[in-house]
Amino acid sequence: QVQLVESGGGLVQAGGSLRLSCAGSGRTFSSANMGWFRQPPEKEREFVAHITWSGGRTYYADSVKGRFTISRDNAKNTVYLQMNSLKPEDTAVYYCAAGWVASTGGLRTASSFDYWGQGTQVTVSS
Repeated sequence: QVQLVESGGGLVQAGGSLRLSCAGSGRTFSSANMGWFRQPPEKEREFVAHITWSGGRTYYADSVKGRFTISRDNAKNTVYLQMNSLKPEDTAVYYCAAGWVASTGGLRTASSFDYWGQGTQVTVSS
């Protein structure tokens, strides 16, 4: 079993940056494909980014490509989401997720992940 705890959210002005962290527990963390999703107010949860278990491949939603970077440190059981050039439309609760489905072409759906964190709020003011 894997437990995930997100941190690093907060209030930031448009154009600013934040780095989210997701600390995982469990011996299988290093073999898990990891993802970040977000849920804006009154909207459905949406894919943000995904990184394979080795960190060798990354995938992004078009809306964040070029602004967000996903990375991981398996020695620390942690995955990161560096968010730059933030926009008000990035306001959401951000969730990290872990899954072991084969990442062929990237995992972009919530159903591909088995464990989820509790979420961290990111608010971008205009």
